[in-house]
Amino acid sequence: MAVTYNFSAGPAMLPTDVMLKAQQEFINWQGQGCSVMEMSHRSKAYIEVTERATHNLRKLLAVPDDYQVLFTHGGGRGQFSAVPLNLSAAGDHADHLVTGSWSKGAVNEANNYLTADVVGGIDVVDGITQVQPQSQWNLNEKAAYFHYCPNETVEGIEINEVPDTQGVPIVADMSSNILSKQIDVNNYAVIYGGAQKNIGPSGLSVVIVHNSMLDKARIETPSILNYSLIAKHDSMYNTPPTFAWYLAGLVFEWLLDLGGVAEIEKRNKEKSDLLYQAIDNNDFYSNSVAVQNRSRMNVPFHLADTKLDALFLQESEAAGLKALKGHRIVGGMRASIYNAMPIEGVKALIEFMNDFAKRNG
Repeated sequence: MAVTYNFSAGPAMLPTDVMLKAQQEFINWQGQGCSVMEMSHRSKAYIEVTERATHNLRKLLAVPDDYQVLFTHGGGRGQFSAVPLNLSAAGDHADHLVTGSWSKGAVNEANNYLTADVVGGIDVVDGITQVQPQSQWNLNEKAAYFHYCPNETVEGIEINEVPDTQGVPIVADMSSNILSKQIDVNNYAVIYGGAQKNIGPSGLSVVIVHNSMLDKARIETPSILNYSLIAKHDSMYNTPPTFAWYLAGLVFEWLLDLGGVAEIEKRNKEKSDLLYQAIDNNDFYSNSVAVQNRSRMNVPFHLADTKLDALFLQESEAAGLKALKGHRIVGGMRASIYNAMPIEGVKALIEFMNDFAKRNG
């Protein structure tokens, strides 16, 4: 089979080694005579899977003991509701930094439960987009929490500095950059993310929540969104997405074998640096995000002549470079280069881009 590289923004490619191991174990998992997806989630064998996955995620992110690690349903959008339901009371205000499509979605959902105040966003100067400096944000010292999305997949905008909220609890939607670089979990009250970028397949979410944020859920909070209830039952109050959790555990093991988050951060920087250099050094392509806010995970770019977009996508697909079409909101192209994307895939894309520009420029 010809080599293909999947640049999908999500669900995204999984590490080949993980997929091969899952394939080998698919029918007869660890000699059990059945697939791991057919086992009771309360069986001793499966509980060992979940405990190992939780332990390894804690190890990868150096999660302190005073945080709970939850594996839940609902994706990132489920957490758009879970956060205000668990962290606020009726009538509260919450600060929201809106830098793209996903942080905007969080505001729309949060407004169902409290007043979600947009305290800052982005500036566009001479066609270049950048996150507003914090000095321009209108923060509320009495806000229930501050919510932001450190990496916007649609627009390719990443925030690398932890906001200074003067004690207001920080909630971060890290769906698309969790495990891609080292972070200090202590800076956050809640970190959450859908799995389908750097963790595993869709259908699973991860929530890392400080103990001080527990036991605050509103009475109307659905059980499957109640952080305290989920933590009390070890993420098994209801049947979890068992196969997705198992695959996430394999991804955590794969990352540890590579050398952990510090090593994958180096690789991600090398991949993104190569791709941005290729874009910047060729007038045929452009990226409109300020250098300090360029995402390492999602690299959008445009062709100088948009009439060539369809041909670019047709030929790149034929060359084994999959899912490069940009989001409908911004158009153009987008290469999502999450942890599982090898540097060979990025180099293959750059080679194609250079050849395409030479033939059509």
